Amino acid sequence: MIPAVVYGAQVENQPISVLSTAFTKIYKLVGETSTLVLEISGINEKVNSTQKDNKVTKVDVLIHDVQFDPVKGFPVHVDFLAIDMNKSVEVTIPLEFVGLAKAEKDGLGTLVKVLHEIDIEALPKDLPHTIEVDVTGIATLDDQIHVKDIKLPKGVTLITDGEDVVALVAQAKEEKEETPIDLNAIEVEKKGKKEEETTIAE
Repeated sequence: MIPAVVYGAQVENQPISVLSTAFTKIYKLVGETSTLVLEISGINEKVNSTQKDNKVTKVDVLIHDVQFDPVKGFPVHVDFLAIDMNKSVEVTIPLEFVGLAKAEKDGLGTLVKVLHEIDIEALPKDLPHTIEVDVTGIATLDDQIHVKDIKLPKGVTLITDGEDVVALVAQAKEEKEETPIDLNAIEVEKKGKKEEETTIAE
């Protein structure tokens, strides 16, 4: 089990735990940008204190933060953010680069991905899992893709500065040719120096 906490809209901070295998599978599918329904099991006492009833509360949440073991890489703690499905939320969405830049295809340079995610605002139902960035339009070294050039899904509002550069093609650096070392010349130089030292000594 992984220790976790749920908080946010109409939910007090509540410590919970989630099954490791189930969470890992879900996290790969939804990441931190898609909503999911969290079922929280609670205990309600009946009139007869010797009997207890498991009550399940369903909460719409986003996976807000995940802490991982620095060595083994598995999740060790999770923050779930409870949300109101009728209110907009601000999230960070990863960018997915598609296509091959013409400038890179023509050998002018290498594609440089300046940004890998952007901040947006949308209703939970409109949140995309990723946002595609088509780089095929970068034809020269002067061309750049800015945040404002990205086509956003319906219902999504941009928060990141539209002038920020997302991708460009940088000219490849030319490798300097190394001058080969003539080992024979070094040996001759050393030999000549030794002969000179011998003459002075005599």
